[in-house]
Amino acid sequence: MGAVPSTPRWGGGTRPPDAAEYLIGVFVGEKSFPLGSDYWQKLLELPFDLRWQSHRVRHACEAFAQNNCYTRHLAKLFIHLAWCLQEATSTSDVQSLAIMKAVNALYISSVFLKYLIENAERDTFEEFYLSIDESEAIPNNFSRDQNIKNLVMHNVLSFIGKVDVSPETYLLHHELLNFMLIAMSTQLVSGPSPGPDDVHPFTDAAMAQESSLVGLVVHRLLLNYLMLRQFPSNSSSYTIFSEGSQLGVLQRIGSAAANLVLVPLNYLVGSSGEASRSPLANISLNVLLTLIHYRKCVLVESVKDSNDGSATSESLVKEETHFAENPYYKALESAKDIEFDRMDIEGNAHSSPLLRLPFASLFDTLGMSLADEGAVLLLYTLVHGNSDFLEYVLVRTDLDTLLMPLLETLYDAARRTSNQIYMVLIILLILSQDSSFNASIHKLMLPSVPWYQERLLHQASLGSLMVIILIRTVKYNLSKLRDVYLHTNCLATLANMAPHVHRLSAYASQRLVSLFYMLSRKYASSYGLYCSSVFRCCMYTKLAELKNNKMHISNGESRDGDNLPEDMSTELHIYTDFLRIVLEIINAILTYALPRNPEVVYAIMHRQEVFQPFRNHPRFNELLENIFNVQDFFNSRIDAQKVDGEWSVEKVLEVIIITCRSWRGEGMKMFNQLRFTYEQESHPEEFFIPYVWQLVVSRSGFSFNPSSINLFPVAQPLDVSSGAEAANQLPNGEVHGNAVEVDLPV
Repeated sequence: MGAVPSTPRWGGGTRPPDAAEYLIGVFVGEKSFPLGSDYWQKLLELPFDLRWQSHRVRHACEAFAQNNCYTRHLAKLFIHLAWCLQEATSTSDVQSLAIMKAVNALYISSVFLKYLIENAERDTFEEFYLSIDESEAIPNNFSRDQNIKNLVMHNVLSFIGKVDVSPETYLLHHELLNFMLIAMSTQLVSGPSPGPDDVHPFTDAAMAQESSLVGLVVHRLLLNYLMLRQFPSNSSSYTIFSEGSQLGVLQRIGSAAANLVLVPLNYLVGSSGEASRSPLANISLNVLLTLIHYRKCVLVESVKDSNDGSATSESLVKEETHFAENPYYKALESAKDIEFDRMDIEGNAHSSPLLRLPFASLFDTLGMSLADEGAVLLLYTLVHGNSDFLEYVLVRTDLDTLLMPLLETLYDAARRTSNQIYMVLIILLILSQDSSFNASIHKLMLPSVPWYQERLLHQASLGSLMVIILIRTVKYNLSKLRDVYLHTNCLATLANMAPHVHRLSAYASQRLVSLFYMLSRKYASSYGLYCSSVFRCCMYTKLAELKNNKMHISNGESRDGDNLPEDMSTELHIYTDFLRIVLEIINAILTYALPRNPEVVYAIMHRQEVFQPFRNHPRFNELLENIFNVQDFFNSRIDAQKVDGEWSVEKVLEVIIITCRSWRGEGMKMFNQLRFTYEQESHPEEFFIPYVWQLVVSRSGFSFNPSSINLFPVAQPLDVSSGAEAANQLPNGEVHGNAVEVDLPV
């Protein structure tokens, strides 16, 4: 490092005028070079091999931020980037100089743009100075009133959407996606609730593109995600602004060069179901999720006539806000399967160009990638937003491709983020809304479940495994998280499945009855605490009244413990509702599917005592009538049997199986089936925008100054190892109460 100057040499110095260090020094310096100057060609055509210490990179960025206000070099570099991309898009020569120049322009602009975003003093990002000074001469091929951010984003998106990924274009595609993440990172410095005053110049420019281009971009990003792209070994590797073998503080984040160590790349699917994917696939997913979950808050002024009775004819102007439609989400929402009958497609009118995707490849790729949080979020977005993809998933006969990694995620909940658990549970809830899904999962048999450690599961149905894992998640939540909405989603899915249960395994049946027992103990504990606290408060109130009569103390004084009965009452009501849902689940199995589920009958016969304490309970007695009816019926059949020797499990089960065949359901009270549906809350952006960016920051290698992040709380610098902890700090990190609706029986 002794041979490297401690500061860049801005201006001439003794170095050759075409040297990389000189050219960068000029770029960040005080002298303004016109848009048509030869300097720009020299800057973009020179391969960079600088290795600067981190403090030199910082000094260069500081000098650039100070001088850019009058040099407008960032705006000029963006214009040259747009021109290079136009040339690279239109030329048939993929080896053209335009590609190399575009990569250089992307790299240099990304370094300094990122610094400006991280250190912006105003949330309007005026520090970008994306315009050309009025006094400066401009070439004939550029209009002074051209919107530079729209110009650069249009050309970036055009190249991504229109140019195929090849060994020659791979690096440029990768750097374009890197640039997009940096340009859209203005969202990181905004608050979690989008407002009409928020400014995101490049993201808004991306949203303003024509629908045909939007469709091409979404299509390309998904194809990048689906296809394994080998890193081209013959591509240039840029190492600008780094210190020896260490990355500089503004070294390209997640760049293709930085991922060189991953070559060669293959799908390596382990027991966890997590696939090793190419850098292009990962960054394409990050950009896609960022685009489709962005919401733009727009201020609208509506004029209303005054009706306050005054004599004036003045009108009142009321300001209202709404969210503009996201064209990228709309494109994904309306996408059709590429195998869908073309005649049927063309026979239906579409207001925008139709996006056609290979649903089969998307299904298989997601199945291999669902250990990754980003893949889970993409699957949620598809099954919730695209009805055609949801229908495609529901008719697949290999549902275990998706369900097994999702269930493994729930099994491994202790090492997953709460947001990932929510996404998985909501996906299962959405799928369980379909009766054919609930029937299919009980017909698909699993030879084994190697990741389930507590018990050997051999030849269990996928439906039985799903019941086991959902109940296990409820139990884990009761002991660790105590999250009401997580309970609700688990029980809602079980309730949707219940009428369609077929040959539920012995272990799953035992777990179901055990769940009722565990919740009943929680209920009894809450009931005891509630009664005790009510007694204490009643005694306190009586003593206070006596004291007031003697000392005339004001009734307005606060009393310790006043809120305790209310808090206990709330918890008591919660456990009451949970117990009712579990009883509804058992009722649905006994009412609609008893002959097919002898193991469920055996489980409630084996644990008859757990239901007895609630026999006369006013909230539960009607739901328990059917359970006691079943117990009485099967007890009488068992008592009527003559057995040599002692009763064994096998003998009791044999009698139950035979008796199930003659079961006719006499005396059973029919209840309307519980049916839970998922509905996204009214302001999903408050959850999804922070969530997506947390994934980008913590999992993609995209570094951002933690002190500049306002979108979500950051307790420490974010890296891959701290991603899980940071996820739990997200605001609105749960699916809110109105996210699950239930059609209760009347």
